Amino acid sequence: MSRRYDCSDPMERSRGIAEAASAVRRGELIVLPTDTVYGVGADAFTPPAVAALLDAKGRGRDMPPPVLVGSVRAATALVEDLGTYGQDLIDEFWPGALTIVCRANQNLLWDLGETKGTVAVRMPMHELAVELLKETGPLAVSSANLSGRPAARTAAEAEEMLGDSVQVYLDGGPAGHGDASTIIDLTGPIPRLLRAGAVPEDKLRAVVGVLLTDEDDPAGDPVPDAVPDAERPEPPAAGASGAKVDLGKDTSPQE
Repeated sequence: MSRRYDCSDPMERSRGIAEAASAVRRGELIVLPTDTVYGVGADAFTPPAVAALLDAKGRGRDMPPPVLVGSVRAATALVEDLGTYGQDLIDEFWPGALTIVCRANQNLLWDLGETKGTVAVRMPMHELAVELLKETGPLAVSSANLSGRPAARTAAEAEEMLGDSVQVYLDGGPAGHGDASTIIDLTGPIPRLLRAGAVPEDKLRAVVGVLLTDEDDPAGDPVPDAVPDAERPEPPAAGASGAKVDLGKDTSPQE
């Protein structure tokens, strides 16, 4: 049976975070607010939990979820490298509504679906979300809604759609500003804008200089969704096998 916690009350907030972290460790699903919309999350390193997340939304392995992190350190452990511009973009826009797509660390033991060896990662600018992520480690997170329906802006909207498939709902009030995160692909030699969003294109260009868009490459792949913000196809999020890196609990200061 699902449990919902009103995180505007300090005691409920503490209890809810503890229960949500326990649920994640048991391989169950949770719903959490972010700086964009509400997301449904699962332990990124528990394949059955990720599969349950996709099932709850009505999605297949061809739409793998992105990963949210509670610190820059956790993010860098997930990727092979940040490329030429990754660190500069993180310094400028994290925490915040910028998702970066990088090559995944090949030593990680996880399965988020058909990911083509990449990971889409973001550190949200939301105190409750980051506090939870520091307890759980990286979470596979997608928008808290059924596929094809609008993303939930409140915990009640998420619960109406996902019901008892989610064990813990953290109610943090209306979520974010509603704008999807901007997605930038750093897997090639030149950064490519995959989706325009909350971070304006001109601000990205001020950091990276040259920025490819669909107009530059009209025959390129369709613009995917890589964050729990909207119901468009998600890009490869992560995919490699090997030794698991210990990211279960991040107690470092927010970076």
